[in-house]
Amino acid sequence: MKVLLPLSFLLLSIQLATSQITTSIIKANFGVEADLSSNYYNHSFLPGIDDWFNNGDAGTGQFIIDTTGAAGIVDGYTTDPATRVASFSRHMNQVFYSIINNKLLLDAVFTRDYHGDDSTIFASGSNKNGMTPAMWSCPVSQSAPDKNEILDAFTHVRRDGPTPTAGDSLWMFGGLSIENTTGNRYFDFELFQTDLVYDKNTQTFSGYGPDAGHTSWTFDAAGNIVTPGDIIFTEEFSSSSLTLVEARIWVNQSTLSMTPAAFDWGGVFDGDGSGATYGYANILPKTAGAFYAGIQNAGVTWAGPFALVRGDNSVVSSYIPGQFMEFSVNLTKLGIDPATYSTNACAMPFKSVLIKTRASTSFTSELKDFVAPFKMFEYPTVKAAATLKYFCGKMPSTNIEVSNPIETSTYTWTTNNGNIVGSTTDSLITIDAPGTYYVTQQMNSMCPSLAVDSITILFDPVCSVLNINFTKFNVQNDGKDAVISWQVDNNEQAAKYVIEYSKDNRLFSELETTWPTTKSTIADYAFHEPLKGIGPSAIYFKIRLIERNRSTKYSNTILFNHENSGAKNIPFIFPNPAHNEAWLSIPSSQNTAVSIYLSDLTGRQIKTFKISVRKGNNKVLLSELIVQTTAIYIVKVKSIDGETTQKLLLTK
Repeated sequence: MKVLLPLSFLLLSIQLATSQITTSIIKANFGVEADLSSNYYNHSFLPGIDDWFNNGDAGTGQFIIDTTGAAGIVDGYTTDPATRVASFSRHMNQVFYSIINNKLLLDAVFTRDYHGDDSTIFASGSNKNGMTPAMWSCPVSQSAPDKNEILDAFTHVRRDGPTPTAGDSLWMFGGLSIENTTGNRYFDFELFQTDLVYDKNTQTFSGYGPDAGHTSWTFDAAGNIVTPGDIIFTEEFSSSSLTLVEARIWVNQSTLSMTPAAFDWGGVFDGDGSGATYGYANILPKTAGAFYAGIQNAGVTWAGPFALVRGDNSVVSSYIPGQFMEFSVNLTKLGIDPATYSTNACAMPFKSVLIKTRASTSFTSELKDFVAPFKMFEYPTVKAAATLKYFCGKMPSTNIEVSNPIETSTYTWTTNNGNIVGSTTDSLITIDAPGTYYVTQQMNSMCPSLAVDSITILFDPVCSVLNINFTKFNVQNDGKDAVISWQVDNNEQAAKYVIEYSKDNRLFSELETTWPTTKSTIADYAFHEPLKGIGPSAIYFKIRLIERNRSTKYSNTILFNHENSGAKNIPFIFPNPAHNEAWLSIPSSQNTAVSIYLSDLTGRQIKTFKISVRKGNNKVLLSELIVQTTAIYIVKVKSIDGETTQKLLLTK
């Protein structure tokens, strides 16, 4: 549905549409000149200018994308040509919220799109911008026309100053390389408030918003923004230059009758067909002046440390003229900087990004290729930890700390029943009393709390907790039940045993409570859970011991796979499918060594390693897969108990 607004809006649109720059420019100390090199600008050496990568030029200018492993990836194009069609991503080289060259760096992502036949492409048909992602269709395998085929994509967000406030404008930078350099090219950077996800195996999207597949912007009666929604920046390049950059936001069509306080309507609204309730309306800043910039490379330009894989899978070191396009937009001037409408100046403007190409200048023309959605601003949240959590006899001074500190974050500790010695604002503090300690994380001293975690330090003057321990814990299949058995010493100190279970090894629930026997030394316990009552084939069990002094201890956690538990010593991958990381459970008949082989479906060997295992169940993190792309992988295990081969579906 396309809605035309009054003539006054259209005249304003025409006036402000010229407020864009189509030549080289530096914004927030970042070069927008269709070149990737820091310390280099407009074909000349200029130390101190930031950009996507560094090409060996000296200077204080930052390269924004992490280049770890770039040489290995480029070498792999020769040693393993199958990697040329693979996708991978790299995030920002700097720590989140770093202040460098007096600019506040928030996040950045570089993504190499799949090449050749793949399913990260829209099927031929009616896929359009105004539709809900639930209705987008993608093929199992298909090639994009070369004029629409995306090769590499870049996104970066920073502030033009050191503070997370509207006083330092919020800038977004985007870059895109496309196979074909002739004729007009049309593409969109779509920014979602939700964690949009694409499943390459089912060719479907999920995680989209509630308003016809998006999140809509809402306003109060005075036109002030109440909640932010999805944003789309649409760019058009001719064979020689940028011809259009347009900003749109997702709204209810009825919203167009009110006057926003932060920006003006641009005159057009497009939803999913005639009569659509929701759609994208274009917006313009309240004040005139340049707020966009965009340019394409006029000459041969370095393609970065990861090289460039063309549509025919050839590897080259440079972009040909017109192959790389770059743009910037001032989100503050446009009125969609969270610092201008939110009480939280550090709120993020969006959560995930989908980059796609279109068939023509029409906003509702057929969609073509896309880069699988990626998340931004996923800042690690604070985790409190201590080497020792329990003391007895005497309470000494001891340290507690943040286990995953970010050097740019501020950590503040508090307690209601303990005592902190010295500083309370550091990633590591000293305490000298039992109690519960809380740590609050701020990404910047001007930001509200991002996350809070706590840790409890226990103390027993008579050391009774140390007198009771789990000496055995096991889960077995007797044919009809899962038999959960354990053994403890000094049983007389126990108040009760709580059996807990989990389907994901994260959220545990109570299964049964067992009261201690009168036996005063070593005691054995067993609980039978019918297999028919266990839903998933793999389930986790552990025992929570509540002692008479009210302190708590846990057994180790056991993964019970009741579909395979009737067979001896069969390794088991979990979870499967896995998201980002996977574990391997290896039961062993004795203390020995086990060989593990990781490869992909093409036969490319990712890693071969040998580990020592103990008799019983062993759990191994397959950390080598964390940096791999979404695909099916082969995991082979060879041990004294035999050899097994399993498939693992890894998603990102």
